[in-house]
Amino acid sequence: MTEWQVREGLTPYQAALDEMDVQAAGIHDGSLEERVLLVEHPPLYTAGTSAKREDLTDPDRFPVYMTGRGGQYTYHGPGQRVVYPAIDLTRHGRDIRAYVARLEGWIIDALRTFGIHGRAIDGRVGVWVDTKSGEAKIAAIGVRVRKWVTLHGFAVNVTPDLSHYGGIVPCGLAEFPVTSLSALGIDADMKVFDAALRAARPF
Repeated sequence: MTEWQVREGLTPYQAALDEMDVQAAGIHDGSLEERVLLVEHPPLYTAGTSAKREDLTDPDRFPVYMTGRGGQYTYHGPGQRVVYPAIDLTRHGRDIRAYVARLEGWIIDALRTFGIHGRAIDGRVGVWVDTKSGEAKIAAIGVRVRKWVTLHGFAVNVTPDLSHYGGIVPCGLAEFPVTSLSALGIDADMKVFDAALRAARPF
């Protein structure tokens, strides 16, 4: 069974990066087991391998971290559940697209617990919902695979300050807003959401 860890408080982003590198190396050499790590970060922006400089519209607002994950700019901060699965794809199928689809399905299943109909959309990685003003993104996914072990993962907006997204073009999609469980009228704290994630876990 994959280890499940929840960190209390705010985890510094660089510390999480360093730890996921150690975990991935240990899984590859057999010294560590697969793990799903759940954290919250202090407010920050991260840039994936496809990030465009012009999409960082307020570079002085929060710290910016360059990462090796796929995707463009995204935000992390309090009230957002960030999930880092360290999974050996040699055990689960060496198919990165299938892995991303599995993450999307995991998020969708967890959201269903709260009566939220999330969905994946071709050409747009992540999970989307309908709001009164149209489609909005509730979860972002950005992964990296090293020696068939996964790094990074996904982030679901539970109760974050959505105004913090104002310093970037999230995932390069200026035409679509972001939303959260709280913005959709769902009163769910992080522990309740974590329980839904754990019940729906595919690993």
